[in-house]
Amino acid sequence: MNIAELQAGQGKVDVVGEITKVEEPRTFNKFGKEGKVANAVLKDASGEIKLTLWNEQVDQVKQGNKVHIANGYVSEFKGEKQLSTGKFGTLEIVT
Repeated sequence: MNIAELQAGQGKVDVVGEITKVEEPRTFNKFGKEGKVANAVLKDASGEIKLTLWNEQVDQVKQGNKVHIANGYVSEFKGEKQLSTGKFGTLEIVT
């Protein structure tokens, strides 16, 4: 699957790309538990998309890493498509 083909609302996304940028993580509090979130940019030969990293993923991923998102989900925020692993997806560093 290519990044350029992704549509908002699409689930079961399986894509491999390179992390070209990771923003500073932010902390948040939800249901009395603290969490971390950071935005990154995922790129392949067809284009790029904003990738939302949650909690342990924030520490797992660095700029230049190649990652495989399996069973991901595409949402839209302020007119911009965003990819995340959601509840059921996984993020794996590809070596």
